[in-house]
Formats: sequence, structure tokens, C-alpha cells
Amino acid sequence: MRLRRLAVLLLALVPALAGCRVGSAAGPLRIDIVLHYSHYQPSTISIPAGRPVTFVLRNADPIDHEWIVGDAALHERHRTGTEAHHDARPTEVSIDALSNRETTVSFANPATLTFVCHLPGHEAYGMVGTLTVTP
Repeated sequence: MRLRRLAVLLLALVPALAGCRVGSAAGPLRIDIVLHYSHYQPSTISIPAGRPVTFVLRNADPIDHEWIVGDAALHERHRTGTEAHHDARPTEVSIDALSNRETTVSFANPATLTFVCHLPGHEAYGMVGTLTVTP
């Protein structure tokens, strides 16, 4: 009897679940980036233009980091900038030590951008990556 009730309940839910699209092509891509030993893993990423991407930033280090994405001019401004913490723009994120942050971004046009941690000494140590936005 309980099995029959469960079957009836499941059949009643099928029409409601039919509209759900888990991991569909229309939803955001999810890309994990691990920040460890003051490096990004992976350090090279390719994504399609116009598609939302949720970057899951996992700081495995006992120190703070940043994930700032942009062109050469943006990074030059950040090298001499005074913002101590980033959370107002989805392409500029501060990640506290041993924590995770998520940010969702959509890049409209193909481009080759870099992501860099501009905290003192981190870029020079190698905390740099490449983001290729493809057509």
C-alpha cells in the first residue's frame, strides 16, 4: 500500500519536474578555480561569449587573495589602486583565507583577458591566469 502511494505521488510530480532543467545548456556554466600556494588552478580557462559563467573561487591558502579579470589597462590601474577589498563588481572579487566565493559573469564579446591577484607580491610570485572568451 505504501509503495502504491509513493508511485502515485511520484507520477503526480512528473509534470512539475518536466520543466526543470538541471545543468541545461541555457543555465550558467560552473567553473571551479582553486587558489593554492598562491597560484590559480586551472590557470587557463576558455568560455563561450554571451554565456553566463559562475566561477567558484576556492581559497585553500591561509592568506587572502583576489580574482580580478580584465584587460591590460584594468590591471595597470589595480597595480597602483587603493581598493583594499573587492565585492562590488563580479569581475573583481576578494577571497578571504580558507574560504569560498562565487561570482557569475557573462562576457559579451570574444577576448583574451587575464585574471590576477594584485595583493602585494602575489602577481610577481605567479598568481596570474588567462581567460579566453571564444565566439
